[in-house]
Amino acid sequence: MAEKVYAPGEPYKYQLLIKHILEMPLAFAPNQEIVYRDKVRLTYRTLNERIQRLANGLETIGVGPGDRVCIFDYDSHRYLECFFAVPMMGAIMHTQNWRLSPEQILYTMNHAEDKIVLIHQDFVPLLEAIRDKLTTVKKVILITDDGNRPTTKVPFDGEYEEMLAASAPVYDFPDLDENTQATIFYTTGTTGLPKGVHFSHRQLVLHAQALLLATGSYSSIGRCQSSDVYMPITPMFHVHAWGFPWAATMLGVKQVYPGRYEPAMLLKLILTERVTFSHCVPTIIQMLVSSPAAKQYDLSFWKVIIGGARLTKGLALEAMKLGIQIFAAYGMSETCPLLTAANLKPWMLNNSMEENADTLVKTGLPAPLVYVRLKDPQGRDVPHDGVATGEVCVRAPWLTESYYKDPDRSQELWTDGWLHTGDVGLIDTEGYLQVTDRIKDVIKTGGEWISSLELENIMSGHEAVMEAAAIGLPDAKWGERPFLVAALKPDYVGKVTGEELRQFILKASEAGKIPKYGVPDRVEIVETIPKTSVGKINKVALRKTYII
Repeated sequence: MAEKVYAPGEPYKYQLLIKHILEMPLAFAPNQEIVYRDKVRLTYRTLNERIQRLANGLETIGVGPGDRVCIFDYDSHRYLECFFAVPMMGAIMHTQNWRLSPEQILYTMNHAEDKIVLIHQDFVPLLEAIRDKLTTVKKVILITDDGNRPTTKVPFDGEYEEMLAASAPVYDFPDLDENTQATIFYTTGTTGLPKGVHFSHRQLVLHAQALLLATGSYSSIGRCQSSDVYMPITPMFHVHAWGFPWAATMLGVKQVYPGRYEPAMLLKLILTERVTFSHCVPTIIQMLVSSPAAKQYDLSFWKVIIGGARLTKGLALEAMKLGIQIFAAYGMSETCPLLTAANLKPWMLNNSMEENADTLVKTGLPAPLVYVRLKDPQGRDVPHDGVATGEVCVRAPWLTESYYKDPDRSQELWTDGWLHTGDVGLIDTEGYLQVTDRIKDVIKTGGEWISSLELENIMSGHEAVMEAAAIGLPDAKWGERPFLVAALKPDYVGKVTGEELRQFILKASEAGKIPKYGVPDRVEIVETIPKTSVGKINKVALRKTYII
């Protein structure tokens, strides 16, 4: 594409584009490694060439500006290449949640109007089941680790590595308008149809910069800097792996992509590649810290951000015992996702990790450029006294501006110029936000509100409990009564009763942690607690099980 000729005195209007992120590591650390499992090792220089080959290959099969390219893959170097090539050529990357039901996958692909599909061989059966109902897909490119093609009725128009090998190594990425749409993906709610959220180049670049400021610039624990080794343990389809692949690339850090999540492989990569910085949902860190193998190693070099669900104090302390630097952050699909992070203030830095645990598990302080307000049902601001609660309402330059092709729900999302998260929280006198519940999950008993998340946090403090979930059950007298289910650590199965766990919560109530009416009438011990497609506790499923 010919470069624009500027008249004398006409300033260059710099656009915040994803392609500028890629230029930084090529100057700073071109020979730094990017690793995929124990299979592939690249450098940033090689990554850049592969990104250009991918863009040429996609253009050859018909991808143009504004076209949707749907990705089904595990966390991999290929996915990282798509994070750059697809939006940089002016197309739109649709990160597909392959954990959705076939019906939901079909809906999202038709709703997004996907034109091209890049799909790992493991997910081909999902596509095969719905291929006759897809309305806009024109071509499918197979992704394999070994080059072998599965037996399937899906007609492939090429294989990923073969397409790159056949494509030119140079592509002239255009100077787009920074407000050009770059990505789309769909929320993973447990009720109703998935909602499409979308982000522009400008939003994603600003978000990457804010991530680096929030996780690297303040004196606190868990800092992410250019000497780190980054490995996501959050699927790359889930809010762009929280935006960290772009931020990590901006820093030029060594990146490690684990592919399919397998505990043994994750631990192997952490140890052999010396991974120092990761992010995940609580269920993943619970799985790792509960592994007998993890207890054999020093993990004090590993820093982990927890998001997607509340980081309980009990789980944080378990991680700290292994030396892991762990802290919470908060956001949602609609917010790209960063809103807050549990950074420590200067006067806290001389405390031990354990002494700071109550702060590190909080939802956190607003990230740079983020504004947070708490509003009551009448839209009035709620005081920041650590007691009063309200709906968390936010502003930042990277929030989705609407739900894709859904004006009614977009209007509900953006009321009075603030994005309404649907979360209830409080802000203490130090300015730390603590989300106490989803509005729909608050337990209302006798006219009073009980936080299901606080009940779960208290329950996590019992030495036998691996994880817990609280919901409200209908009650003729009180409206609702709190009810907990708890999954036990393997060594305690059959040795602890539900009543013992209830008594533990009662003691917490007597110590003033929760009011007495918040003590559940019973706690039921279960083998497992149901999860959503992104690893959050599925309270809709729990209600279907226990509410008759």
